Formats: sequence, structure tokens, C-alpha cells
Amino acid sequence: QVHLAESGGGLVQAGGSLTLSCVISGTGFSITALAWYRQAPGRQRELVAAITSASSPYYADSVKGRFTISRDAATNTMYLRMNSAKPEDTAEYYCAAGITFEASPGEWTPEKNYWGQGTRVTVSS
Repeated sequence: QVHLAESGGGLVQAGGSLTLSCVISGTGFSITALAWYRQAPGRQRELVAAITSASSPYYADSVKGRFTISRDAATNTMYLRMNSAKPEDTAEYYCAAGITFEASPGEWTPEKNYWGQGTRVTVSS
């Protein structure tokens, strides 16, 4: 089993910065993709940023140039650095990971998505 735990949310003034963290814990797993999503009140959950080992990071147009997704492979921690925060960035932020498990030596299960519980970010104007 795998567990994702976000932290770092809170209140920030417009123009300020905030860094979200997501620790991925468990045993016998491999990470295929990492992503941050957000959901504002009354709106659908949207993809904010994502990284895989095979491609360049993806950013939603609304955060491009302001947010940076990164990963520390040694600690299985992923980050979302939010700069130049805007009131429209206010949302519940969720980390997500594509995970496979080694069922037997050299054989891996299909990828399954795991989610964190969310961390609230509020940007005041």
C-alpha cells in the first residue's frame, strides 16, 4: 500500500510565495508519474502540474511561469513551488502519483493512481 501526505498549505497574500510538499510512503513500489491538482469551490478538479521520467514537466497555462513542480527521489517527496500567487489560485491542492508494484522479480503491476488528502491554499487580495 502507498500513502500520500500533503503539507504546506495556508494563507498567502497576492504576489507572495508558498511551497507545498507531498511525501509518498510505502514499500515495494515504483513511481511512474507525479502530479498536482487543485479544486476551487464550485469548480471541477484541474491538473496544475505533472512530471514523469520520460517527458518535460507539464504546467497548466494558468500557472506557467509561476509554479514549479519538483521531486526529491531520495526521500520520495514532491514539491509545488508557487510564486506570484493570485487570488484565483485559491483552492484545495491534491498531490497524485502513478504507482506500480513489483509483483515478482522483474514483473510489475499495472499503474494505479493514488491521491493525497488535500491541503488548502488561500490567496488574499
